[in-house]
Amino acid sequence: MGAKHSGSLGRRAFLRAAAFAGIGLTLNELAPSESATAQIRGAGTPLPDELVEATLKRLFGNRTFQKGDDKIKLELPLIAEDGGNVAITIDSSLPVSGAAQVSNVYIIADKNRRPMLAKFSLTPDCGKVSISTAIRLATTTDVRAIVEMNDGTLYSVSQHVRVTISGCDLPPQS
Repeated sequence: MGAKHSGSLGRRAFLRAAAFAGIGLTLNELAPSESATAQIRGAGTPLPDELVEATLKRLFGNRTFQKGDDKIKLELPLIAEDGGNVAITIDSSLPVSGAAQVSNVYIIADKNRRPMLAKFSLTPDCGKVSISTAIRLATTTDVRAIVEMNDGTLYSVSQHVRVTISGCDLPPQS
């Protein structure tokens, strides 16, 4: 019985080593190369603790923002008592169908750890631009709504929101 037991441990050790070598090979094959990582980041993946300027550059390159005050209505509270649950509504008179149409709407909080909070892609089936959701804000900040047209034109509006309790330090609410 003792010989069987030690032989069994030898097989187990061998199987563990073989499985570990196979997993190691698979993980190395699946690990992205430096060029693949650069392509992924260029495609829209944020970096940790990304500044708002870097986020805007990553998302929109060197395109300029036009004032959207007469085209976009942004509703947020001036004072958010709980940064973990801040209601936001974005409405726009810009068309979602036709030659010039809205393709994306972004919500960006300038001082959040990751400034881009949401991206909404619209189709003609949406009928109009009307978005209502809740966001988390880390601290007092400017919140921007950016509307991207299918021709690359960008419209932006912003509102300053004073946050009394940080929403990014709180555990998620159930």
